[in-house]
Amino acid sequence: MGAGVLSFSDYIGGPDEVIAAQAFPSDQKIYRYDFGQSIQSWTFEADYQTLVVDSIKFNRYTGEPNVSNSTVIGSFPKVELVGNSAPQVANVSAGLVDLRIPPDMYTGNIMPDARSNVPVTVVALTWENAETFPTIQTHRWAFVQCWEPDVSVGDPTEDAGYTPL
Repeated sequence: MGAGVLSFSDYIGGPDEVIAAQAFPSDQKIYRYDFGQSIQSWTFEADYQTLVVDSIKFNRYTGEPNVSNSTVIGSFPKVELVGNSAPQVANVSAGLVDLRIPPDMYTGNIMPDARSNVPVTVVALTWENAETFPTIQTHRWAFVQCWEPDVSVGDPTEDAGYTPL
């Protein structure tokens, strides 16, 4: 591994701390978190950043992405999820929070059926409880961006805003 280049799991904090899935750029979804307790005075924030990995493999049986041998070769700027896309508390006393995944978090080039130079958008939800010495935790989702009609065909490393590592 070259200087300044990290494996995907090193870059995002370890393979056990992230859920990886495939997604189209136009996908949008809500993930509901159930903390099972009152979340009065807790704070929530979310952001995302699209990374580009050199190569990616997929589990032959489940189709799930396997990034165990992937290396991050560059990235796009981080974006805060705000407004309607920010985490929304659905029920304070029950501890329910909705993480809203907006469409078009990545709008650049994608190669159809790409296995190299693959954009992966990592969404992070961070929460802090209201204790005197607060617990702060982050949960990550990694969405391997898949080509779909209306997405420009091309190499994401040639997009404006791409920063190589």
